[in-house]
Amino acid sequence: MLLIKNAKIYPVVGDMIERGQILIDNGKIVAIGQTVDAPAEVEVLDLEGKIVTPGLIDIHTHVGIWGDGEGADSMDGNEKPDAINPKVNALDSTNPHQRSFEGAREGGITTMQIVPGSGNPIGGLGFACKSYGNIIDEMVIKNPTGLKGALGENPKNLHGNVLKHAPATRMGTAGLIREYFEEAKAYMAKKEAAEKEGKDFDINMKYEPGVMVLRKEIPFRIHAHRHDDIVTAVRLCQELDIDCSVEHCTDGHKIADFLAKNNVLACVGPGLSNSGKVETADFTDANPAILHKAGVKVCLMTDHPFLNTRHFMTYGAVSARYGISFEDVLKMMTINPAEALGLEDRVGSLEVGKDADFLIYDGHPFSYKTKLEATYIEGKQVWERPVY
Repeated sequence: MLLIKNAKIYPVVGDMIERGQILIDNGKIVAIGQTVDAPAEVEVLDLEGKIVTPGLIDIHTHVGIWGDGEGADSMDGNEKPDAINPKVNALDSTNPHQRSFEGAREGGITTMQIVPGSGNPIGGLGFACKSYGNIIDEMVIKNPTGLKGALGENPKNLHGNVLKHAPATRMGTAGLIREYFEEAKAYMAKKEAAEKEGKDFDINMKYEPGVMVLRKEIPFRIHAHRHDDIVTAVRLCQELDIDCSVEHCTDGHKIADFLAKNNVLACVGPGLSNSGKVETADFTDANPAILHKAGVKVCLMTDHPFLNTRHFMTYGAVSARYGISFEDVLKMMTINPAEALGLEDRVGSLEVGKDADFLIYDGHPFSYKTKLEATYIEGKQVWERPVY
């Protein structure tokens, strides 16, 4: 057992606890409050003058699959040449020994979703895992967590310009997505009929992920930067009656009221970025604040390696400069993504029964002077600030 005491605790769900205590047993939080009942022989971690928050959750990364420190040969995020690749899963590309995992722990990220890239209209399945471990299968906490899709420049450029086949336009990309889901609907109907009649049915892995989306077992997570692509994403998901999230949502600030009216989940990032593509010309780090103030549910993300996971908290701090409270930004990096991933029963806040994933800071997390001192996952220290 481990007892944390004398810490300023931001549990995310509930009020801040001054000089609070957390009791941890077998990797779970068993008590939290101003004071807790703990056995006399418990190990004590006295955090006088320190701040504790839940571990951060990065809802959109390419950690372990993008060749970080390994070169182009290890960039395994986009399957080619087919434009429609629902049957692939980022889990089969992920290297847990890649330096990006340690970077995530250094950045306070304890849980992350790893998704395929955005080169294909249908790019494959994503999964969620903890940021510490030796075997990726043992780190997974949910698989799959969504089917990746993409609109805009990326699929147009990869397929139309480089590979010289469809899609070469925005309408072509949307058309292929519609076509895939209509085929998946037909497949689902045949499968359900066969099951009802007790007949054999040949499973087709191309359509099984689509069926999961159509049954609302997982969402369709759509890469979209430009405002018109974002609107197309919403249109497609409403036509198909499926759950979705808009990934990046770079122009979301232009259509914030529309997104709020349509209950769109906006996974915003990478922040601290330049306008490196035509469709990100109107990028602003005020985007999360504008969306939040309009009533949109926002999750921040790194899109690692495009914003290195080490700088996730810095992105949160910059977002807060545009008029969001620390508590609300912290929700965008903890409980909001936990709920969006269906993991709120395990992570995203410091509550009894949840995983003891937490961070220790020597000051306010959004101060440039503050250092993250340690990262804990399930009650175990997995990263400590080195002394140089």
